[in-house]
This record gives sequence, C-alpha cells and structure tokens, in this order.
Amino acid sequence: MAFVATHSPAKAKAFYRDTLGLHLIGEDGFALAFDAHGIMLRVTIVEKVAVAPYTVLGWQVGNIVATAKALQKAGVKFERYQGMAQDELGVWSAPSGAKVAWFKDPDGNTLSITEVPVSPGN
Repeated sequence: MAFVATHSPAKAKAFYRDTLGLHLIGEDGFALAFDAHGIMLRVTIVEKVAVAPYTVLGWQVGNIVATAKALQKAGVKFERYQGMAQDELGVWSAPSGAKVAWFKDPDGNTLSITEVPVSPGN
C-alpha cells in the first residue's frame, strides 16, 4: 500500500482517476483509494499537505516516451530541473541507463515515471 496526501479530494480524484487513469476503488471522509496496477494507493485527505522536496510516488513504465506523450496529452506538465540534461519531453537519462521524468499532482506532490534498461538475458 502506498500513501500520498491531498487537501483537495475532488482535484485529487480527477487527477489520479481521469488524468492518470487509475481505478477508484473506494472513498470516504479520510481517503480516496485507487488500484495502482495491483497496489492500493490511498490519497489521504489532510488539513495541510507537507510537500516533500523529493519524489513520493513513481511508476515503472515500458516505454517512457509513449507514456510521457500520453500524460502530456492528458494535461500533465513535466518538471524541469536545473543542471539536468532533460530532453524535449522532460526525460532525463541516468548514468545507469534508466530514463526518468517528473511531474506534480494538484497538491504539489512530485511523482515520476521511469523506464528501466533491459539487462542482457532478461
């Protein structure tokens, strides 16, 4: 189970369900619950979100370019970080060969998508 906070459950519901395409499996006065590809994501309703200065949620994707383009089409804006060589989509290539792009949810939580390089034999 993973957790992230929201101060605005209506905006969070629209973002996680409609923009990211996660299935809403429940909601009450405490949280929104989503199926994040087999892992429950609880978007907890709080009085004030304490935004972390780092990524709080991330997804491994098979094709970061296709995923980034689909997210952009859905209205997601990718973050740009000074000193990091990111391509036109906002994708950074790590020394390990992984490719990462970051974006924020409506509450300012940093989320990411990552394409991990395929190892020989896998």
